[in-house]
Amino acid sequence: MTINATGVYYRQLNEQIRAAFNNGADEVVVENVCGHRYLGTSLRSGRIVINGVPGNDLGAFMDGAEIIVRGNAQDGVGNTMNAGKIVIHGHAGDILGYAQRGGKIFVQDSVGYRAGIHMKAYHDHFPVVVVGGTAQDYLGEYMAGGILAVLNLNSGDQLAAGDYIGTGMHGGVIYLRGTVEAYQLGQEVGLECLEESDWQSLGSILGEYCTEFDRDPAQFCQGDFVKLTPRSTRPYGRLYVY
Repeated sequence: MTINATGVYYRQLNEQIRAAFNNGADEVVVENVCGHRYLGTSLRSGRIVINGVPGNDLGAFMDGAEIIVRGNAQDGVGNTMNAGKIVIHGHAGDILGYAQRGGKIFVQDSVGYRAGIHMKAYHDHFPVVVVGGTAQDYLGEYMAGGILAVLNLNSGDQLAAGDYIGTGMHGGVIYLRGTVEAYQLGQEVGLECLEESDWQSLGSILGEYCTEFDRDPAQFCQGDFVKLTPRSTRPYGRLYVY
């Protein structure tokens, strides 16, 4: 089913999308999207293909559906997402994956500030974010679980991420491809080389990423990446009585 978003307010557009799935559609293609917010909120099944630029909080609280964006996306993609997949064939804005609790977000190009902030894992819920380009400051801020990978593709000598990487991080792992300087890191994280177990986990994720964006996984090798992990599971414990 195809829906034309031209001139349609975001609330009515979301109602049309939900109605299509309730009436048995497996896939909904939405044309001419331009800043429409909250698309795919809380959806548990189905596939949405978006042609255009969706607005803030794409896929917020999503619980199993799949969203494909044939363009860029604005801020808050995957906000508090539980399960499913979001694939963006372009750039994304700030706070990508904010408080993401599960599912996968793949971005072909670069993202803004605070990507992966408050990501967390719980039992069978395990979030994954892969950014093909670069990320701005505060990558993985207060991260508590999951995997966050920045591939630094097509950026020449540019660093994979900005400053304050992993500030307040107390769980999960960040993989960065390329050089990382000590001054970029938050005090709460340590820098390590990948072990074979890391590469097996990351390699599987990269294979899925390459399938989505028609890339060759052979371009990646273990030695290209560094690993960031938290120094403590309670980095600010000294600030509290208990």
